[in-house]
Amino acid sequence: MGGRARVRAAGLALAAVMTLGAAAAQPAQDIARRHASSLTGVPQGPLPVSGSIYVPAYSSISLSNDKLRADFSVTLTIHNVSSERPLVLRRVAYFDTSGALVQNYLSAPLALKPFATVQVSIPATDTRGGTGANFVVDWAAEGSLAEPAVEALMLGSIANASYSFISQGRPIVRVGRD
Repeated sequence: MGGRARVRAAGLALAAVMTLGAAAAQPAQDIARRHASSLTGVPQGPLPVSGSIYVPAYSSISLSNDKLRADFSVTLTIHNVSSERPLVLRRVAYFDTSGALVQNYLSAPLALKPFATVQVSIPATDTRGGTGANFVVDWAAEGSLAEPAVEALMLGSIANASYSFISQGRPIVRVGRD
């Protein structure tokens, strides 16, 4: 694929993702509605296994000694990697560079089916997170469960070039036995 075709393909991918996160970040009920087929009932019993995952996200990056800024759309993706158990999401929170809460995406816990996925999209026009934005995802399960895979995909363009990169989540708390 030639240079022009690569730039056009990257631009089309960027437009598609930006359309997903169109005007503003989704409210909590929208996540449940958009991903209803990925969800199941939240288990009523104890959830002895739990954890928290920290995910760096960059809604903006500074360029040229802070004289220029590039803004990126951010898509947080949470995968239940278990083939047997639901993954309960207790909190999906977005923080800015100073550590202040920007938005909490859950008003109540949600449970992902085995191998299911949910996403949160933040458009490039939403720069509230800044250069050091991050997510914290709190999860739980009824028993032994592999830690969920959580990543942030950033897409943006500067001049006539499009850029994308991924940031992987890191466990910061783990409680219970596998």
